[in-house]
Amino acid sequence: MDETVRIAMWSGPRALSTALMRAWENRPDCTVVDEPLYAAYLAETGLDHPMQAEVLAAQPQNAAVVANQMITIAGAPVIYQKHMSHHLLPDMPRGWIDQLSNAFLIRDPRRVLASYDQKRAAPTLTDIGIKQQVELFDRLAERNGKAPPVIDADDLQQAPQLALNALCEALDVPFRPEMLSWSPGPRESDGVWAPHWYDLVWRSTGFAPPKPRSITLDSRLAKLAETAMPFYEKLAAYRLDLAAPSTETSPNE
Repeated sequence: MDETVRIAMWSGPRALSTALMRAWENRPDCTVVDEPLYAAYLAETGLDHPMQAEVLAAQPQNAAVVANQMITIAGAPVIYQKHMSHHLLPDMPRGWIDQLSNAFLIRDPRRVLASYDQKRAAPTLTDIGIKQQVELFDRLAERNGKAPPVIDADDLQQAPQLALNALCEALDVPFRPEMLSWSPGPRESDGVWAPHWYDLVWRSTGFAPPKPRSITLDSRLAKLAETAMPFYEKLAAYRLDLAAPSTETSPNE
């Protein structure tokens, strides 16, 4: 009997998703997979992304092939899959996702956009993945009769141990203290795109408290953040209660 726990964490870009991947990878019982649908997403959309040629050469470009890999991958008791929700295009298969333990990582769109715009110009609502997160969240909640776990990036920065404890409990995986810190530098598990996107993570050793600073967006990004905010707020209402982690269907008030 296959007792491997396969976790799919659905995030948008610039939401501390790679730092969270580091936390899981630092567990001795866990192997991680970095954005396995990226090449399939680029191949189908034809979008111009940094290091596009390298990404297309490094991964399968067929989403069905990736899906089969994700539900069969083994090698450790826990397999943690870092997924970007916008990589899951509308015509890509969905059934495989039901065989995984799914969770959602969210972040205030204003913070997402302030960071994303420094790496890739002129982001759109589709690029930041929050609408796709809501669509997938609703599908899973309806299918399973309860809300999947939702963790907020702000909680990871402000109270990492409580946040990781809550997440592990919601996923029915024991918390490991090794998740709280890691050695700086790249990893073999990092996607080929890491040199463009992961500079801050490569310098990190854990979840640092957020720096107190105001977020200033130009008018275009401010309007986009306003459009994205209702999607974020819908998921934020279900974020894990750090004092008593659970996956209750009622939103936290």
